[in-house]
Amino acid sequence: MLEQLSDLVRQYGNDAVVNNNSVPNELNEGVMDEASTSIFSGLQKIISDGGADQIGQLFQGDNAGSASNPVVKQLTEQLSGNLGEKFGLSSDAASGVAGGLIPKVLGSLIGKAKNPNDKSFEISDIVNSLSGGQGGSSIMDAIQKYGGQFGLDQNNDGKIDMSDAMTAVNKKGGIGGFLGKLFGR
Repeated sequence: MLEQLSDLVRQYGNDAVVNNNSVPNELNEGVMDEASTSIFSGLQKIISDGGADQIGQLFQGDNAGSASNPVVKQLTEQLSGNLGEKFGLSSDAASGVAGGLIPKVLGSLIGKAKNPNDKSFEISDIVNSLSGGQGGSSIMDAIQKYGGQFGLDQNNDGKIDMSDAMTAVNKKGGIGGFLGKLFGR
């Protein structure tokens, strides 16, 4: 997923980084790499800190690209701090880069994951990548193993899989509710 995320950062990085006079040209590549890494590690941290609901809420509605979304705010602040610390960018320049990248990248990531005709990002791949596995198994393995006990078999086919997660996305509570039920949050 990190490679795909890097592709999105490069797609949106032209305006926020390359054509930004506040970012010296020799730093462009490093700044975009830092953006990719910060987004990925930031999402992982949110999951590990019990924020499955927050990640799930990204999949609801069209707020993944909104600067007011709590996840977007958190990742923007993290990236802004990292850019200042690692590259010596002023706080205004770092905030401008982060604010120009994070909402667009997350909006595109979630849009692609929710689009059944776009296979570049699958929700299962995103969940597996972000979870990093728990005790040798991924969140999806846990969903499949324990999900029936929590009423997560959305289509009543006797197994918990991505079709159940996608059904949950379209129901009230969405994927956040689905993940929240799984993790008791």
